[in-house]
Amino acid sequence: MASLLVVEDDPSVRSALIRHLTEASHAVRSVGTALEALREVAHHRFDVVVLDLGLPDLDGAEALKMLRGITDVPVIVATARDDEAGIVRLLNDGADDYVTKPYSVEHLSARMAAVMRRSRAAAGAGQTVPHLRVGGLTVDPLRRQVELDGAPVELTRREFDLLAFLAGRPGVVVGRKELLTEVWQQPYGDDQTVDVHLSWLRRKLGETAAAPRYLHTLRGVGVKLEPPR
Repeated sequence: MASLLVVEDDPSVRSALIRHLTEASHAVRSVGTALEALREVAHHRFDVVVLDLGLPDLDGAEALKMLRGITDVPVIVATARDDEAGIVRLLNDGADDYVTKPYSVEHLSARMAAVMRRSRAAAGAGQTVPHLRVGGLTVDPLRRQVELDGAPVELTRREFDLLAFLAGRPGVVVGRKELLTEVWQQPYGDDQTVDVHLSWLRRKLGETAAAPRYLHTLRGVGVKLEPPR
């Protein structure tokens, strides 16, 4: 079973996808706009996003770039466009695969299975990775799981990547540019992206910037993760 986000503004197409994917034992959430999709991936963890390019509020290609700014979840774009140059641009912009409308649910399911296999292979890659422990915080890089004082913490993919990177360097102050380079692979990105994700992480770790426990910001320098004192 996979956790899916379906981004589709056509109510009939959306309801059909939800019905068939649910019948195939997948957990499905759905939205009809790009902005709703961005909110969903910021607060929930998905295995695959199915992104329609014909959205009412934002061009699908732009939505894809914005999604890539906050998550590395596999994205399958659904497009009525069949020109090769356009599809190549979408793949270069971060899509993992595509389906051309109209498509069958069986076709989509096969594409989903393929991108999830690639994603899991890239994450696992035969490595043995020890758990990272900082105070009561435990990060399992291989299973991509986090516990705080024994309780699970649900993080998005990008939140997990950020936390794991900092947990691997406890007590070390890391600059925003380094985080953009290492976590987002975007050395020339916007520092605000880091600040927003740090804010979300703090909330999920039960702390605030004014009263930090694990995440400590040094103004103008960077951020460090260390156990509470």
